[in-house]
Amino acid sequence: MNPIQQFESERAERIEQLGQDLEFQAQSRDWLEQSMRRQYVYNFSWLGRPIIQNPIDMIAMQELMWTVQPDLVIETGIAHGGSIIFSASMLELIAACGGNPDARVLGIDIDIREHNKQAILQHPMSRRITMLQGSSVAPAIVAQAHAMAQDKPRVMVFLDSNHTHEHVLAELEAYAPLVTKGSYCVVFDTFVEDVPADVFDSRPWQPGNSPKTAVHQYLRSHGEFEIDKAMQNKLQITVAPDGFLRRVN
Repeated sequence: MNPIQQFESERAERIEQLGQDLEFQAQSRDWLEQSMRRQYVYNFSWLGRPIIQNPIDMIAMQELMWTVQPDLVIETGIAHGGSIIFSASMLELIAACGGNPDARVLGIDIDIREHNKQAILQHPMSRRITMLQGSSVAPAIVAQAHAMAQDKPRVMVFLDSNHTHEHVLAELEAYAPLVTKGSYCVVFDTFVEDVPADVFDSRPWQPGNSPKTAVHQYLRSHGEFEIDKAMQNKLQITVAPDGFLRRVN
C-alpha cells in the first residue's frame, strides 16, 4: 500500500468509527440544535453574497461537486443567492481544472426578490446561472428544468426550499429522476426531524412533517437511490442527515 492509499484507508476507518460513536453524534446534534436557535447559519457569505448554510456542509458540497463534475446543478431555493453563487464558483474552478467550461446552475425560487435578483445578475458568476421564479413543483417550472437537463451527462440536484414533507416529496418526485447515475440529490434541512419542534415554531415544518420523512418515504419506492452514510458520518454536524442521496442505478 503506497502512502496515498494508506492515508485514504486510515480516513475511511476513522469515518466508519465516527458512524458508531453515539456520544459524539449526540454532542453534534446538540451543537446543531443550539446553533439553529441562534440563527448561526445566517452569519456567512460566499463571494460577497449571503449564504444560509452551515460552513461544514459547504465543504461537503465542494467534495461532491468535485467528485461528480456536474454539467448542470439544479437548486430549489435561492434566497440571497449565496448558494447558487457557490455552486457557480465551484463549476468555474472545475472548468479551470479541465472540466466542462459550459457547466451551469439552475436556481428556482417562488419569490426572487428584486434586490437579490439584481445582486446575483451583477455578480461575475452570473454567467453560469439561470434563475426561474415560481413554485419548484409547478408543472411549467418542472418542465423547464427537465428541458434544461436534457442530454446533460452529469446532473446534480440540491433541494432547499419549502421544508414540509409534502413539498419535499413533490420536489423529489419532480427532480430526483434528473440525477444521473453516480451523482447526488442533496436534501437540506432533514435535521428538522431530529430537533425539538420549538426550534422552528414559526415555520410549518417540524418533526413528523420534515424533509427527512419525505426522504424516507421516497426511498421506499425508489431503489435507484441510497443514503450516503459515509458523508454524514464524517461531517457529524450537518443540516442534511440522511439527505445525501447517491444515485446507484
